[in-house]
Amino acid sequence: MIAAESPIETLKFFVNGQWVESPGSRLHPITNPATGRPIARVPYATKDDVDRAVRAAHEAFLKWRKVPVVDRVQVLYRYKDLLEKHAEELARTLTTENGKTLEDARAEIRRAIQMVEVSCGMPSLMMGQSLENVASGIDCQTIRQSLGVCAGITPFNFPAMVPSWMYPFAIACGNSFVLKPSEKVPLTPTRMAELLDQAGLPAGVFNLVHGDKESVDALLGHALVRAVSFVGSTPIAKYIYENAAKNGKRVQALGGAKNHLVVMPDAELDKSVDAIMASAFGAAGERCLAGSVLVAVGEVAQPLVDLLLEKARGLRVGDGSEADTQMGPLVTAAHRQRVEGYIEKGVAEGARTVCDGRELSGTFSRERRADGDGYFLGPTIFDHVSPLMTIAREEIFGPVLSVIRVKDLDGAIELVNSSAFGNTTSIFTSSGKTAREYTSRIEVGMVGVNVGVAAPMAFFPFSGWKQSFFGDLHAHGRDAIAFYTEQKVIMSRWF
Repeated sequence: MIAAESPIETLKFFVNGQWVESPGSRLHPITNPATGRPIARVPYATKDDVDRAVRAAHEAFLKWRKVPVVDRVQVLYRYKDLLEKHAEELARTLTTENGKTLEDARAEIRRAIQMVEVSCGMPSLMMGQSLENVASGIDCQTIRQSLGVCAGITPFNFPAMVPSWMYPFAIACGNSFVLKPSEKVPLTPTRMAELLDQAGLPAGVFNLVHGDKESVDALLGHALVRAVSFVGSTPIAKYIYENAAKNGKRVQALGGAKNHLVVMPDAELDKSVDAIMASAFGAAGERCLAGSVLVAVGEVAQPLVDLLLEKARGLRVGDGSEADTQMGPLVTAAHRQRVEGYIEKGVAEGARTVCDGRELSGTFSRERRADGDGYFLGPTIFDHVSPLMTIAREEIFGPVLSVIRVKDLDGAIELVNSSAFGNTTSIFTSSGKTAREYTSRIEVGMVGVNVGVAAPMAFFPFSGWKQSFFGDLHAHGRDAIAFYTEQKVIMSRWF
């Protein structure tokens, strides 16, 4: 376990069942976002490091694919049990390196465990189809077979959940896996790799390397990597998709978002605002399902903004490990600076700032953090935002909410559909007719009705559209089984 008070250590790679060092690797500090203090050092893999991991994975795959699926999932049953037993430890490690509140971290660990639970059902999920006598004396069946070495490249905002969208499904399908987690938050995936090893997974079936673009490019270009899964920003998702596909690999690349929350005049305001607050400012806005544009329809606009402002001013911002904290810091100083740049741009372009997070409004104060070095930013709300403004169009990935006022439902739908992104959206209304029309006409992959964050469970796909997704098969759910297997059709006649 790596906790907040642990001495600084240098992480290792997990390759072929062993924790190994790479003497030639560059070392980079990992800091606690709430204090700015270093808590570990992470090595960045070279092309040779990645090659060793992929080759180990390939050798392991040749054996693992022959293991019956009912035996493969026994490892995942044991892994799930270990995750349950160490859930609180994992949540605290996650908070220490990512900054999100313990409540958010615990929920993320629960979601990761749910992915493993669904993967344990692979004996039935991988089943094919059959039909007798497709022609006289000829039978036809389909089967699903594993691909080979699969790779995962994951972001900083969900270091436990997002990798779990990938490797449990891939491994249960009979593949081997190489994970390259975000170099900003390597502690949680490292601890989860230790638990997977304890569960008895054969050496080489799961491998872990750390790094930056060099290691990513090595995975994208390696001849033995058959499939690549990615979650991150849209520019990088497009880069991953183009380069992996160019090298003949199967790809699912989940990109960024600009998610709209539409509030109708008949919405139940108190409950809607609670959901909006959680969506916009939960995890400090650092999630691809965060609501970042609030679309106020008709006369609901002013009372909605007034209530939202009241709630935002009372939001408790601080160290995520403290019980009374409602919003933690941003992940790095550089990311905080980037978000502050968007706030400055919003002011410059004429949006009305009704709550400025740079002033750390609410019950949080600079005196509360003794060292003054945490990467904190309070909730920011802009009103009277134009759809053409930068803050209304680009992904900010921070606690910034832009309010756009529209006349009616048609105006709201036109606004949402004009976005280049299509990850998620929600509508708040008491009208079933309105909700049905919105969910039918909206050009977005995941839609919520009176739900602030329309995050699908493990057995449904994470179904982003437009510039929010590059590929054909989405993450988790039945799409994951299709993505991590090849389908074979067999025609049989016996004389």
